[in-house]
Amino acid sequence: MNKVRTRFAPSPTGFMHIGNLRTALYCYLYAKKNKGAFILRIEDTDQERQVENAVETIYKTMQLAGMQHDEGPDVGGDFGPYVQSERKEVYARYAKELVAKGHAYYCFCTKERLDTLMDSDTGNRRYDKHCLHLTKEEIAENLAAGIPYVIRQNVPLDGTTTFSDLVYGDITVDNKELQDNVLLKSDGLPTYNFANVVDDHLMAISHVFRGMEYLSSTPNYNLLYQAFGWQLPQYIHLPHIMRDKQHKLSKRDGDANFEDFLNKGFLPDAILNYVSLLGWNPKNDREKFTLDELVEHFDIAGISKSPAIFDEVKLRWLNSLYIKELPFATFQSQASTYYNSVTVPLEPTLLGQLLQSRISAFSDIPATLQFIDRFDAYDLELFEHSGSKSSKELAKSILPTVIAATEKVESWNNELLFETFVKVGEQFSLKNKQLLWIIRIAITGHASTPGGATEICVLLGKELTLKRLKASLERL
Repeated sequence: MNKVRTRFAPSPTGFMHIGNLRTALYCYLYAKKNKGAFILRIEDTDQERQVENAVETIYKTMQLAGMQHDEGPDVGGDFGPYVQSERKEVYARYAKELVAKGHAYYCFCTKERLDTLMDSDTGNRRYDKHCLHLTKEEIAENLAAGIPYVIRQNVPLDGTTTFSDLVYGDITVDNKELQDNVLLKSDGLPTYNFANVVDDHLMAISHVFRGMEYLSSTPNYNLLYQAFGWQLPQYIHLPHIMRDKQHKLSKRDGDANFEDFLNKGFLPDAILNYVSLLGWNPKNDREKFTLDELVEHFDIAGISKSPAIFDEVKLRWLNSLYIKELPFATFQSQASTYYNSVTVPLEPTLLGQLLQSRISAFSDIPATLQFIDRFDAYDLELFEHSGSKSSKELAKSILPTVIAATEKVESWNNELLFETFVKVGEQFSLKNKQLLWIIRIAITGHASTPGGATEICVLLGKELTLKRLKASLERL
């Protein structure tokens, strides 16, 4: 078996979309599991859609994801250059070789003429091979006159093309359904389809991972391989990632990208772990994997034919597991910028201890800490809680005793506060749940907080806790 060589070939047209990230990940996992090489290639032939600094974004994403490529524009390799715009002469040479063999031809048709071509069956534009019938003399005259041209693939009108995909099996297409695609554009740059074939062959790519939207293009690719007499790679087409049952995730529609989730406070390892499960099943109930563990367990046989739905709730759950496992110093380092969302000074170590086990993304922190700055105008109806059998009237009757007992607490810690509040509850024959709910509402004005009543008391400190208890009693 030849050495496994996979490639990730993104276009520098924006941020790293989740679908692209998954393709990169599967390429990386398969190469590493099989002791092969993982290649990064920049496909920048669509000059009009390029976005400034997008290449740097690709490098940054790969680095943050921990997927180090073995060859690429920034690290070099034996098969460079690895940027398609730097390989212009290579594509021109191979396109003209196809022309000489009769598998491609010069096309001088104007845009106006092309716009008149419509397929009566599909309603789509379909080229009619008009320029295939030009004589050598006509072609030479047009070239000498500097008339703009493209080079088109000459697809046979009869017969079928069959290819095998490691996920979807054998697929056969009637050649008459295929287009005479443009291989070389009028600016001399190749189209995406042609450049892929040439580069994958010259770079000895053994396995091609890509989205299933390219299934329909694969017969055209294979006709090119056959025309050159080249060996076909193994194809692995990946199922769509959907945002719901009807709609695909789409970069053009502004859907999820890697950097968005990083900015929302998700951890790279968690994102990568979740993305690995979008269309791949490890054949057991396990859902949490390190990158090294994914390399160990990844198997093409586990790739599904069915679309995968991107579930941010599931991602948040997985991310929360990763946050809980962070060393505390690392957690504090990443969380500290979000602590600036509150103006009341709080002890950061205690704050971090309360938050680390309770948030699912770092961006949750500002909302979680709202109770610190937003207290005065809270809704008194929060005291009415059927679950704990509390009420405004009950709160009004017991808060004076709570305040008096709290003022006497000398050692301000969770254990002593809990003992103090339990004794107050015993005086009123209240369950702990009833009393602590009232105290939590009275000091936070929120039904959900990063910790129970006594933990929040410790966080706020004695002075602020008493101030809030008295303010709530006064409002009641």
